[in-house]
Amino acid sequence: MPKTASSLPEWHEEDKADRFATRVVSGAVGSVTPENSPSGTLSLGSAKTRKRRKLTLEDYLEGFEKRDKTVFARAITLIESRADADRDLSQELIQHLLPKSGESIRLGFTGIPGAGKSTLIDTLGFYLCEQGHHIAVLAIDPSSRLSGGSILGDKTRMEKLVGHPNAFIRPSPSGGVLGGVAQKSRETILLCEAFGYDVIVVETVGVGQSETTVHSMVDCFILLMIAGAGDELQGIKKGIVELADIIVVNKADGENLLRAKAFEREMRNVLHVISPASHGWKVPTALCSALSGEGVQELWEDVLRYIAMRKEQGAFLKNRQQQSLEWLHTLIGEYLRRRFYEQPAIQEALIALTKDMAEGRATPASALQALIALYEHES
Repeated sequence: MPKTASSLPEWHEEDKADRFATRVVSGAVGSVTPENSPSGTLSLGSAKTRKRRKLTLEDYLEGFEKRDKTVFARAITLIESRADADRDLSQELIQHLLPKSGESIRLGFTGIPGAGKSTLIDTLGFYLCEQGHHIAVLAIDPSSRLSGGSILGDKTRMEKLVGHPNAFIRPSPSGGVLGGVAQKSRETILLCEAFGYDVIVVETVGVGQSETTVHSMVDCFILLMIAGAGDELQGIKKGIVELADIIVVNKADGENLLRAKAFEREMRNVLHVISPASHGWKVPTALCSALSGEGVQELWEDVLRYIAMRKEQGAFLKNRQQQSLEWLHTLIGEYLRRRFYEQPAIQEALIALTKDMAEGRATPASALQALIALYEHES
């Protein structure tokens, strides 16, 4: 079919129109509206420029009411933004959605790299989705050193969940936060609950830093271990086992089954001399195969049994309230840290003091005193 001038891009060379391979498809130019959008979602701007318009509070609330996943994903991006304007809008959005949050089971998964966290979450999540649950996975990815963004590895490993209509997977960059937990994970959990997800999973980068951060934002903390990794005692020494509400020995299949069973017995013996994180609860150890799904149903039954026990004790709600208090202190710390480092005088003094310490003219303690005195004077 001969190419007409109107079907060619506006930047084509006039004298080469008959040899130009690119054409503009009719209907691809113009504004996307709820009426002509294939998904019937909110207008996100001009298809020609592909620039999305900034959503208002009303847009976000309408998107949540309609269960628009595009708006939901943008709300999480808004929460993660460090821009002052976005911070104000995000807090306003959370305040409006707060009454709709809280009705979920929050699970934390941790374990050494290679323990199969993503695969087990994928298998467990798919099982729960098939049971009628709606599951949101906040997979905390290591931050890229170049961009600061998420490497997106976990999303590619959750093949069953990624296409399920009842599931939502959000890789978030850890941002260098201790324990590998994204700074805004607590607020993201509230958004997920307000959107209708009744099981929230927070997956960490892995054992090695302060996993107490994850423990302080979930209802049930699950530790994954594998036999023969050489890290068993390391995990015990770091206090991770003391935090666990459920211990799962994963990869209990094939040639590894006998080793997994032996290790599971060993962990049961270890738990006899470790006080459980929750009063009145005997931490179960479970054999599981994320690949075959063996043990996944039993794991979920352990979770439900634990949650029921905590609610019966009255500890479930108290734990949530304590977590909110810890969240407040975290926010106070973040605010003061931001205010401190935003001071131009502090920024200049840091450069000089860093040089002084490098050349042996100042110690960290004396530098701190100088910075605090300067900050109090500037404030």
